[in-house]
Amino acid sequence: MSNSLGWINGEWGSLDQLKVPLCDRGLTIGDGIFETILIYQGEVKLMKSHLCRWKKSASLLKLNAPPSEESLEPLISKGIQLCRLNKGNGVLRLNWTRGDNQGRGIHISSNKSALCKHRFWLEIITAEPTFNSISATISSHEKRNASSLLSQCKTFNYGQSIQAKIEAIDGGFDEALLLSTTGELSCGSASNLIIKRNKQWITPRLKSGCLPGVMRQQGLNSGLIKEERVRPCPEPEDEWLLINSLGCKAIHRLENQSLKVNSNPKDLWLELLNSKEISSLNSSSIY
Repeated sequence: MSNSLGWINGEWGSLDQLKVPLCDRGLTIGDGIFETILIYQGEVKLMKSHLCRWKKSASLLKLNAPPSEESLEPLISKGIQLCRLNKGNGVLRLNWTRGDNQGRGIHISSNKSALCKHRFWLEIITAEPTFNSISATISSHEKRNASSLLSQCKTFNYGQSIQAKIEAIDGGFDEALLLSTTGELSCGSASNLIIKRNKQWITPRLKSGCLPGVMRQQGLNSGLIKEERVRPCPEPEDEWLLINSLGCKAIHRLENQSLKVNSNPKDLWLELLNSKEISSLNSSSIY
């Protein structure tokens, strides 16, 4: 039917036709959370882990619990069919907001009936995973807040990431890395940093305020990756990569320093994608 479509309020349609009310808090003040999930060869990948993070984020930010896996499965299956992605690749985005604002500003109503009116919609887009090598800079202006609850959640507010990305592009780079308020490296603008150092993969600590990525956690769960405090200075023979659910990119240059380029980022990505999924909310491996 289409290479992109969405669903809201029981209706399927193109992304430029379906509407979200202008008073939705996700639209007006970024008061919402989302998950971006890979569709690979017609299969939704690591969905339990993504929904676990979604549910955990809702709890941390005092949102109602988002739709369950059982309610989403038939809807997602229908969307894959409509997009003709039964054997193709794409991106599924699940959106959950606190619903309509009850007035202006950031006030949250104490009216319990109003609190129940959260809003859900989904989007499906045909897309391919990406594995190109990139250059990166360390943002001079934007830092991840290690103590903020928002750093633990995938929220609608990507303003900081956008500014870091603009800074990188203006400086002649492809991507930006962000330092933490703790002084250590944290993550990329929309991905996690992993480094191969002395034959061991490492990644910045969750305590740095890094994005708690699903693919990052796959590596931790499998024992392939371990957390460390990461300084913003590469060591000799380091291989630096940025990874998320939609691809894995080797960094060939950081600032003015050339880095050793990992030759098989796709192989690593596939290994993590296909490793055992651990998604219990009672486990430390919730992200």
